[in-house]
Amino acid sequence: MIVKELKLPFYVKAIFLFIGLFALLTVLYIVRSIIVPLVFATIIAIVLHPVVNFFVKRRINRVIAIVITLFLVFSVLAAFGGLLFSQASRFSESWPVLVDKFTSILNQSITWAAGYFDINPQKIHDWIVKTKTELINTNSAAIGHTLVTIGSGLVILFLIPVYIFLILYYQPLLLEFIRRLFVKSDPSQVSELITQTKTVIQRYLVGLIIEAVMVAIMDSVGLLLLGIDYAILLGIIGALLNVIPYIGGIVAVALPMMIAVATKSTPWYALYVLGVYYFIQLIDNHYIVPKIVASKVKINMLFAIIVVLVGNALWGIPGMFLSIPLLAIIKLICDNIEPLKPWGFLLGDTMPSLLNIKPFFKKVKNKSV
Repeated sequence: MIVKELKLPFYVKAIFLFIGLFALLTVLYIVRSIIVPLVFATIIAIVLHPVVNFFVKRRINRVIAIVITLFLVFSVLAAFGGLLFSQASRFSESWPVLVDKFTSILNQSITWAAGYFDINPQKIHDWIVKTKTELINTNSAAIGHTLVTIGSGLVILFLIPVYIFLILYYQPLLLEFIRRLFVKSDPSQVSELITQTKTVIQRYLVGLIIEAVMVAIMDSVGLLLLGIDYAILLGIIGALLNVIPYIGGIVAVALPMMIAVATKSTPWYALYVLGVYYFIQLIDNHYIVPKIVASKVKINMLFAIIVVLVGNALWGIPGMFLSIPLLAIIKLICDNIEPLKPWGFLLGDTMPSLLNIKPFFKKVKNKSV
């Protein structure tokens, strides 16, 4: 009996592809509370794996080695959290003063706009009061939902260390499972793919941490030199937001500019802040990212922005941070599997020469004629 290969038209394949993609995104959204901590834990476990191996090679029991590694990590995070909390407490104490200054600036802006556009200032004030009332009512209705979200977030936060410990402990089991799953494939290719994926994640995330520290230092020093209040807090927030490609940088510079407008006697300081952050971005984009962040993670701007927005829609803020590492893993897998190599090329930032493309399209056009 001869079995003929079923060849489907392109549009049928495209329909199946979009249906499968929609089903996958739906599942990822529904089970986000399970997947998000697991993905975070998996990525962190891959980064911590060399540290655990370092202790194991010193003839320390694997369980103790994992516990020591997690203790060191959480000690660093606790110190960082303490610094952030102290800066945030100082900021919260000055919040009423900032609100008063913002209100004064807003009133001055209303007076100027009313005179320039010939509008009754009372109408503008009424509109602001109405909008503020609606926002308060909306926020009051959303308090219950926010508390539930915070509660679930705390549960996830406690689950991640457990997941990290178990993934590090069962790493040999998981690797053997992957090997047996692809036993019919080329074992060397599967092993190479796993090694490359682990290397890319480690280099990318370690480079990302180093980048965040350097950007935080530069932001804080720049703001301190300008005499902007809460420079350290704003520098740390700016560095964390900078991890989100393209979008985070815009929000990161907006915050210190607003503080500069509210706390300084002249709005020129906001432009000074913009200039300092622009200079830091030039250093980050042209030196830190190419030299320190893993060079293998090369995603073009179009798909980087799309995947960040999709990550936000699916998983919220954690999805924005996870989107680029996950897309980098997908690109790496596509680059190492022959039928998927065109997709890996599409995700990358290697721009082909038009001289090589035009002859191809001319041949296609001649054949169609």
